[in-house]
Amino acid sequence: MRVLFLTHSYPRVPGDAAGSFLWHLAVALKAEDVDVRVVAPSSDALPAHDVFEGIPVDRFRYAPRRYENLAYTGNMASEVQRSWSAKLALVGFLGSEFAAATRSRREFSPDVIHAHWWFPGGLVGTWAAGLADLPLVTTMHGSDVRLARTKPFAKPLLRHVLKHSRAVTTVSNWLATEVSAMVPGAAPVVAPMPVATNMFTPGGERTGDRVLFVGRLTAQKGAADLIEAFALMTSEAHLDVIGDGPDRATLEERARSLGVATRVTWHGAQPQPELPAFYRRASVVVVPSIGEGLGLVAVEAQLCETPVVAYNSGGVTDTVIDGETGVLVAPGDHAALAGAVDGVLRDAARAMEMGRAGRMHALALFAPESAARRYAQLYRSVAAR
Repeated sequence: MRVLFLTHSYPRVPGDAAGSFLWHLAVALKAEDVDVRVVAPSSDALPAHDVFEGIPVDRFRYAPRRYENLAYTGNMASEVQRSWSAKLALVGFLGSEFAAATRSRREFSPDVIHAHWWFPGGLVGTWAAGLADLPLVTTMHGSDVRLARTKPFAKPLLRHVLKHSRAVTTVSNWLATEVSAMVPGAAPVVAPMPVATNMFTPGGERTGDRVLFVGRLTAQKGAADLIEAFALMTSEAHLDVIGDGPDRATLEERARSLGVATRVTWHGAQPQPELPAFYRRASVVVVPSIGEGLGLVAVEAQLCETPVVAYNSGGVTDTVIDGETGVLVAPGDHAALAGAVDGVLRDAARAMEMGRAGRMHALALFAPESAARRYAQLYRSVAAR
């Protein structure tokens, strides 16, 4: 069986975190006799056609190089909203992805087209699949669902994509509930993306009282909440921040004003192979995001047997089971967040128990072999229909 992936995020170089779960899925599908080819946007110095880590990739240009800033930045929606050049680039993006998908479809002859994120990939997928009378599978990952929930123009497009999809999946139960509320009768299947279980493993010695945050420095990811909570903690812990984003300068200034700057280290964005060492060294990983589609950071931490404290919000609740594989607190409650992190740091035995339980839970849900088996069955089902 052959499946064509359409996506706006896919690894550009080895170790790139962008869309890495799609690469893990594509590789794992080989064991299920499913060959994958990927259509993804270009970036600096990338060839138009490549075999990336064993998976063929066709990359498309969509604007003059200086304006190709919609993909791989994590802020496509905000860029399009604030800039006319980004709006024009989006038109080019949609047209170029459709043209690239059509070329790849003719060369590859897929049995199924699988679009990741309903926008832009799912919308383009309806055109490409409809033109060739192929079944379309659309997977929603989180940011696309937030788009549909917050932008009035998006809901009719979402309904169009779901209507023309032979199957719809989400990567968490929370996302499935959100989609069903917006589009009654959608009935999405919950099918998480895989995580690199061979990369994120336990090992080494933990450094005492180290708190870790991994993610883009934006309001949605909640780093600002963590800084506020960190200042309320009774433990004299150290905070490592992995990631970059538009809020970094503001966050650094807030840490200084709260008197905790000397206990915070800003590491910037790190390639994925560097992350396991941070997870293994940390005493606790904090995921204070709101409306997270899945919460990949929580999964990676659990695979390294690191306990997780998170907000009781979004798809993170599929992974962090309160009191068993981590601790959940009410979103926005800085005092509760501080208390939960302090509690984990004070009780090493409980932290170790939650870490081990978290790894077993994550392996059951997110092993590449399991994800590939679910999606291979889905592809064959929609192709047969």
